[in-house]
Amino acid sequence: MTDVEFIRAALAAAGDASELDVPVGAVVFDADGRELARAANAREATGDPTAHAEVLALRAAASVHGDGWRLEGCTLAVTLEPCTMCAGALVLARVSRVVFGAWEPKTGAVGSLWDLVRDRRLAHRPEVRGGILADECGAVLREFFDAKRL
Repeated sequence: MTDVEFIRAALAAAGDASELDVPVGAVVFDADGRELARAANAREATGDPTAHAEVLALRAAASVHGDGWRLEGCTLAVTLEPCTMCAGALVLARVSRVVFGAWEPKTGAVGSLWDLVRDRRLAHRPEVRGGILADECGAVLREFFDAKRL
């Protein structure tokens, strides 16, 4: 699969967010491009501050991945640049690649505000590719927030 296809899958996952949750979707793929898990933000729906799409997808992928919590060889695709919590989870899960859509200049930790995943002091540093279908991913978020402001 291509990175564009990965982000299209993440966009589809974002559509599973409740109408109260920010529509961010994440999908974990194994080294062969097979989908292991997908999730949408669920903080509002669950009352769990850690229920970001990335964290939920990582948890689900770890439960089915052959190497448990070590997601080496896997790619996480997400519609929005991960925050510090999610970037830390990606490093700790040893995800090999992170592909994301829209940049997040206010809280992004994979190149915008911070670049946690490429910090040379860390033992694991995933490859990162950002801005894939950024306009499309950003439009989903703008529509959500525009509707909230009405």
